[in-house]
Amino acid sequence: MLHTIELATAGRDEMRDITRDIRSLVQKSGVKEGTVLVYCPHTTAGIAINENADPDVKRDVLMRLDEVYPWEHPKYRHMEGNTASHLKSITCGPSQTVIIAGGDLLLGRWQGIYFCEFDGPRRRQCHVKIMQG
Repeated sequence: MLHTIELATAGRDEMRDITRDIRSLVQKSGVKEGTVLVYCPHTTAGIAINENADPDVKRDVLMRLDEVYPWEHPKYRHMEGNTASHLKSITCGPSQTVIIAGGDLLLGRWQGIYFCEFDGPRRRQCHVKIMQG
């Protein structure tokens, strides 16, 4: 079962918790045991799993990514001027796979699934493939 989630991001850098959206799709699918693949088809965004209890974690992650990959750098050559967003996307990765057990996501107590925007605001998508077995 393939699903697409439509997102409108609000800022240049944003970590949007999409755990509820993914969980809802899994529960509606009726799959009790299997996996779910969450995939981002964009070169300046990604998917991550991390803590979703303390919002300061998102802030700290985005701050550190900005320090490692500053928006402007004298050696960047990409004409669009968004090299930092591409580097952040490569670091984050385009997808995450989560086990489905007992009809629900098998995440750790504090884990959430995030759509990570690095070149917004934009209209975005992420694809969700639910697989039984």
